[in-house]
Amino acid sequence: PNGLTSATLAAIAAAMHVVRLSGWRSFKTRGESILWVLHVGYAWLPIGLALKACYLFGAFDWASKWQHALTAGVFGTMILAVMTRASLGHTGRPLVVSRAITAAYVLLTLGVALRVSSSFVSPHSYVTVVCIAGAAWTLAFALFLVVYAPILIKPRIDGKPG
Repeated sequence: PNGLTSATLAAIAAAMHVVRLSGWRSFKTRGESILWVLHVGYAWLPIGLALKACYLFGAFDWASKWQHALTAGVFGTMILAVMTRASLGHTGRPLVVSRAITAAYVLLTLGVALRVSSSFVSPHSYVTVVCIAGAAWTLAFALFLVVYAPILIKPRIDGKPG
């Protein structure tokens, strides 16, 4: 798991994912938050792999936060994105999110970015930055709960079963 081979493989994988992501024309999704959040979630994958490579190569000590880019970044973002999308679709609603959910997407991304860069951005205020990151991440999921709980406990709006 550690060493030159792992670092090299992580760097190659990061580069391959950047190439894949570059073909997606992510800049065209900026007006559709339910779509751009998927691009942001996927972007955390090459970021996390690149940070892992940097850490294993010994380039940056703060790159040890690569696990947070992969877990809170990729997994957390994709989980929130799919929960919002699937909840709308499975309740017969159009795939358009509210401003509150767009704010949740932004809060989640901000929380991950702060957590990943916490040691680098503010090494003397590490605990404060980590707490702010955690609060932003938690608030993002709390917004989901507030907005989607009523949607999920009511019948479908299109009258179909389910």
